[in-house]
Amino acid sequence: MNVRFLCPSCEQPTSTRIEQKQVWQCPNCDYRMEWLSSPAEPFLSKCLVCGNQELYKKKNFPHWLGLGILALASLVFFIGHGYYHPKVAWAVLIGSAVFDGLLYLWVGDVVVCYRCHAHYRGLLSSAAYQPFDLGISERYRQQRLMQEQLKHEQQHNR
Repeated sequence: MNVRFLCPSCEQPTSTRIEQKQVWQCPNCDYRMEWLSSPAEPFLSKCLVCGNQELYKKKNFPHWLGLGILALASLVFFIGHGYYHPKVAWAVLIGSAVFDGLLYLWVGDVVVCYRCHAHYRGLLSSAAYQPFDLGISERYRQQRLMQEQLKHEQQHNR
């Protein structure tokens, strides 16, 4: 399984492949971390980085690529109509929709931790992983903001 996450110490993005319970060392700050559980199972019950049990799944597809396909297809559609080639314009628009749908079916899922945003690739699909829930995400965002505010107040009071 591949995991992408932020180092808990220096918060630099990093990625690694986990095959067994091992110690990980950050290449930027030399922080050492032992994975919280063994990744031997094909399903995660909790995040290996922070131990959080609330995980969600999403498509492993870069949003910029999807938006780029849509923008290019829209541009070609309007240019085609501007030059009075509606059949070509509609063919490009419908073709890009079909291409986007096939990409959606082809790409796998990635499992993400709500708390630390670690991304896990290479897991088997499971009904245990639910799609993104805005309410859960907002709860973790509020917790993060409160922790940052408390840290800022503690530094300010020194």
